[in-house]
Amino acid sequence: MTGREAIEYIEKYTWSRTRLGLARTRELLHAIGDPQKQLKFVHVAGSNGKGSTCAMLDSILRAAGYRTGLYTSPYIQDFCERMQVNGQNISGEDLARITEQVRVSADAMEDHPSQFELVTTIAMQHFLEQRCDLVVLEVGMGGELDSTNVIDCPEAAVITNIGLEHTEYLGDTLEKIASAKGGIIKPGCTAVCYDSVPEVMDTLRQICKERDAEFRIARAEDLNGLSHSLDGQCFAWKEEEYTLSLLGPHQLRNAGTVLETIAALREKGWEIPDAAVHTGLKAVRWPARFEVLWREPLFIVDGGHNPQCAEALCRNLKEYLPGQQFTFLAGILADKDYRQMLDLIAPFSNRFLCVTPDSPRALPAENLAAEVLQRGTPACACESIEAGVREALKCGEDTVAFGSLYMAGHVRTVFPKFLKKLQRETALSRRDELKPEQRAKNSEMICRRILASGAYQDADTIFLFRAFRSEPDLGAVASQAEWDGKTVLYPVCTGQTHMLAVKPGAHWETDSFGISIPVLTEAEVFKPEAIDLILCPCSAFDDEGRRLGMGRGYYDRFLPQCTRAYKILVAFEAQQLEQVFTDEHDIPMDAVITESRTQFLR
Repeated sequence: MTGREAIEYIEKYTWSRTRLGLARTRELLHAIGDPQKQLKFVHVAGSNGKGSTCAMLDSILRAAGYRTGLYTSPYIQDFCERMQVNGQNISGEDLARITEQVRVSADAMEDHPSQFELVTTIAMQHFLEQRCDLVVLEVGMGGELDSTNVIDCPEAAVITNIGLEHTEYLGDTLEKIASAKGGIIKPGCTAVCYDSVPEVMDTLRQICKERDAEFRIARAEDLNGLSHSLDGQCFAWKEEEYTLSLLGPHQLRNAGTVLETIAALREKGWEIPDAAVHTGLKAVRWPARFEVLWREPLFIVDGGHNPQCAEALCRNLKEYLPGQQFTFLAGILADKDYRQMLDLIAPFSNRFLCVTPDSPRALPAENLAAEVLQRGTPACACESIEAGVREALKCGEDTVAFGSLYMAGHVRTVFPKFLKKLQRETALSRRDELKPEQRAKNSEMICRRILASGAYQDADTIFLFRAFRSEPDLGAVASQAEWDGKTVLYPVCTGQTHMLAVKPGAHWETDSFGISIPVLTEAEVFKPEAIDLILCPCSAFDDEGRRLGMGRGYYDRFLPQCTRAYKILVAFEAQQLEQVFTDEHDIPMDAVITESRTQFLR
């Protein structure tokens, strides 16, 4: 079984209202040895804010030195996100192996476990194998009858914000929903809840009384927001000041709940230093929750999927971007109260780009556009989420993508591709607009700066490129290097991904891209680790020296192999953008040289 096959097996067994209860999960866990009984948990339920609260707790506990498990749902981009250990997703290999083990028992059961029950069981086994000190466990839906509630008494039972949701399963009043959520509170445990409306608090307080559980309230009067920007927010909790990377007033309420939970864990003997709390809150990341993907143009993605989430989004827009209007890239599920969501969002919009989320429950883009048009707001239906992202970026408008976590994950996946393409086209068009005589003059100044650099003086082996189209011409550097007795190497790209560094022979040829390269049969191939200096081209760069390649990825795969080379980014000033998009695996440059400056980055 492969990781992909494991996911396909799990997703065959959908959930339905007739499958409520814990019996199947208990039976399946018992069949594989009851791994959950050897683990400790912080159990988190609620209507909104569960995921963010779990992420904060996980970040703080990791900063305190604990090995943590994190179980959340749904996933945003990768199924394996649902089971993390110390911030790392379960590997495809481990997912396949454990699923194969669980499948034997699951398929033997008379009443086959559902998808969520299978995932919960797999996660418990994974956390045990990984020897987690503490697992932060998010409830899937409700609480009392949720599969995660098979655990024994947790270290803390946390209840985040409660609203009317899943009323067909949990009840049609706040009291009934609070009772279902409060089902995770077990005799003798500590329950933590942010101060809420009386009907919620009274219900939870009564549950704690009946089960002899301590009831801790994260009180609103202990919280004070101090400042905020798109980079994060500062707040005070019980007179101690903190910085939180997550945005929005609702995240401060979640943070207050987290801090009260940390206090409860400390009382149970968990050693969590103040420094770990500060570090964890400042470093926490939780995607698709008023997440700023890009600044210019502004692009925010928010997975909010119900009226409560829409209200939180509107508050954030008022707080962080007052008075602005936005293009909304919207995709909503048909079983949500989308009309109320649109009523809330429409006043902030100049137009809607409507898409269909990848879900059988999705509201078709055409239907959503019709609903928006009824409110007097321009709207169009896009043929795909990709088309919607492309249109938003092409027009350069400030955009907010919202309506569903299903859509948010898709947006986060395709956004980098289209942003890079746009940035590449913008920078290359600026470069191509330079007149030949200007390019020649600028290339001469670039070569002078390279030859004057200490990196060139110290290098014995130099890897550079021959100018293609309107790139800087480094011919003068190559000639001087050969005169100085240095070894000059050039790139030769083979196959779809591989790059070689070669010393040319007598002849050159033109490759499939139209680039002049040494004839490989006459050339001498050098190992990447033998290179002292790399002069690296780009399509675009920014003031921090981040580079955007040409899109084929040859340099991106080659540079990590050059373990001792000094790396200089070479470009025309016209190719500089305010900020370029880079991936985590991109190799940083040591310096940038243009016709007007030499900038040392490290």
